[in-house]
Amino acid sequence: MPAPPLALDDFDHRLLDLLQQDAGRTLTALGEGVGLSASAVQRRIARYREHGLLREVAVLDPADFPAVTLATVWVAMERESAKRHAAFRARMRQASEVQQCYTLTGEWDYLAILAVTSVAHLREVADRLFSDEGTIKRYETRMVFDVVKYGLQLPTRPAARKRR
Repeated sequence: MPAPPLALDDFDHRLLDLLQQDAGRTLTALGEGVGLSASAVQRRIARYREHGLLREVAVLDPADFPAVTLATVWVAMERESAKRHAAFRARMRQASEVQQCYTLTGEWDYLAILAVTSVAHLREVADRLFSDEGTIKRYETRMVFDVVKYGLQLPTRPAARKRR
């Protein structure tokens, strides 16, 4: 049975916002930002990790790596099958070039964001990931020219309703 979701209070929401902006801040600075002691912040961060809410990684800006080519790949599956979707998702999770992958509604079933080192590398990755034996009906690849905004920050609570 899955564990119940972690209950978050206002301190948690503010702390998670600060961590998403800059996870390298000291515990003291984070505590000052939310009104808690450094040790209370440390306990909350440990709880986030324990519940799988927080994963810490370094996020590199693709603009700082001119050899990186970004591309989006729109994928339509051939037939609806739980087994085929599970296999496709596993392939996406295992490929280091796949930065993000989303299940969609509508004409396309998936959107994958790829990071590669050249157009030739993109072709090799596309052949490996999207040209298979009947699982994928079609896919379209679109190169990214410029990064307008890049981020992974998520809202931690519902948006406030506007009063009329």
